[in-house]
Amino acid sequence: MAFIDIQQLTFSYPQMEQPVLHHIDLSIEEGEFVVLCGVSGCGKSTLVKHLKREITPHGDATGSVLYNGTLLNELSDKIAASEIGFVMQSPENQIVTDKVWHELAFGLENLGFDTMTIRRRVAEMANFFGIQTWFRKNTMELSGGQKQILNLAAIMAMQPKLLILDEPTSQLDPIAASEFIATLHKLNKELGLTILLVEHRLEEVYPIADRVVIMDKGAIICNGTPKEVAKALQHVDQHHPMLGGLPTPLRIHHALKSQTNAPLTIRDGRQWLTNNFKAQEWQSKKIYDRSFEKKTVLSVKNAWFRYEKDGLDVLRGFSIDVNQGEVISILGGNGTGKTTALGVMSGILKAYRGKIMIDGKPLRKISNHELYHQCLAVLPQNPQTLFVTKSVISELQSTVETQNLTKEEENLQIQTIVRKLNLESLLERHPYDLSGGEQQKVALAKVLLLKPRILLLDEPTKGMDAASKTVLATLLEQLKEEGVAIVMVTHDIEFSASHSDRCALFFDGLIVSTDETRTFYSGNHFYTTAAHRMSRHLFSNAITCEDVIEQCNQQQNRMIHS
Repeated sequence: MAFIDIQQLTFSYPQMEQPVLHHIDLSIEEGEFVVLCGVSGCGKSTLVKHLKREITPHGDATGSVLYNGTLLNELSDKIAASEIGFVMQSPENQIVTDKVWHELAFGLENLGFDTMTIRRRVAEMANFFGIQTWFRKNTMELSGGQKQILNLAAIMAMQPKLLILDEPTSQLDPIAASEFIATLHKLNKELGLTILLVEHRLEEVYPIADRVVIMDKGAIICNGTPKEVAKALQHVDQHHPMLGGLPTPLRIHHALKSQTNAPLTIRDGRQWLTNNFKAQEWQSKKIYDRSFEKKTVLSVKNAWFRYEKDGLDVLRGFSIDVNQGEVISILGGNGTGKTTALGVMSGILKAYRGKIMIDGKPLRKISNHELYHQCLAVLPQNPQTLFVTKSVISELQSTVETQNLTKEEENLQIQTIVRKLNLESLLERHPYDLSGGEQQKVALAKVLLLKPRILLLDEPTKGMDAASKTVLATLLEQLKEEGVAIVMVTHDIEFSASHSDRCALFFDGLIVSTDETRTFYSGNHFYTTAAHRMSRHLFSNAITCEDVIEQCNQQQNRMIHS
């Protein structure tokens, strides 16, 4: 008998003609680590929410879900609440108390445990997850990584038997994400905890999974071990968008059409490269275009900012120059002040010291109407803050109505952005019913309809699959050609490496280094791409999968013609 048994599950949201889930059959054995992935909007989040009855979405459902042989809706309230844990994508949406220690105890208190049991379990979890140093902090003071660890610890205090996680690393920096995944692996191996993880960032989780399940258009198309699924996905469709989301070693191995055993980890990938290729010096064909440096459109000099008059400074001498027609990425750990820096750059937050200039004019002398009308626009970290209506199409309409256009011009602009971002199937949906990646695309559409000359993006690829990132990259290239200056705060190192002109490392309230993208990533040990970590012992300045593939192809071609 399977621990989790989903039988012929079909589900449709209200007023939708097409089901989101189509006859899903899936069994999970006790103690398995299962990774569920697929393109944005394929039904992953909807499926896993059906395993936690308190958050099961409203709509029409047929089929059944059994937990340990019992129908989910027949479980007692205590078993349903304590034995099935769920970690959401956004940590802020799950934290309900003001203090860390209270958050750890909250679930146990609601389940009616006695005081000594609560204290013992809270202490155990605080020790296991390394929470002792921030045990008495306010939850609002925590970084994104700390909040997600707190969510996981609070759930684990209830000693669940099944742990479901919906893209828990989407808001974490690369180091915090690696530590979080390592913690999950430890829980699975040492405690035998059954884990079902929905994830787009597969670099870390794919190799450690017992089983990988890939969904497409509401159905399961692949189900097996990581190596089986990688091979099967190519047979399903050699151009399937999920192939671009596989871990770097697999993508490079597939691209080179190697007949050897496919590597899953960076370590295996390094060994595979060593066995098949030689070290060589190489210069990329891509040359950093410095022509746009002639005009700086946004400049911040020595900005200092704190949220409270007597509080600690979040920005401490932050400076940056942003040039017309370039993409600059700002990277750094959770809680270092990157989002605050965007707020100061956009005028939403007011620095108490320093200068912010736009086109040579002090920001404080620019009216809000002038600043936010075809000058500067911001994509916030949480796209839901931009949604004010009940459908995607009305969200877009409400944005263009502020642009003083004719009806024909409004319709043309909406049709253009809908086509560019592939939003056709979402227009009648409620924004809150969309997946995280779909919400991100709709929010981006609203921002781009404002026609800004300076675009500030806070985690623009959060929740996006590989295909959606390709669409975004194309848009960024078009905007660059139009002279738009783009600042991107991101944890997505692979995207940044492929599509930025310059990169900046943020630490302790300011930017500590800025450099051309290839130089930046070639010089970092941890804040660098998987492709560079896998290949730097042979190709010192290769930073993307395409770079490594090009290097290897050059060697193979020389061997063929020699």
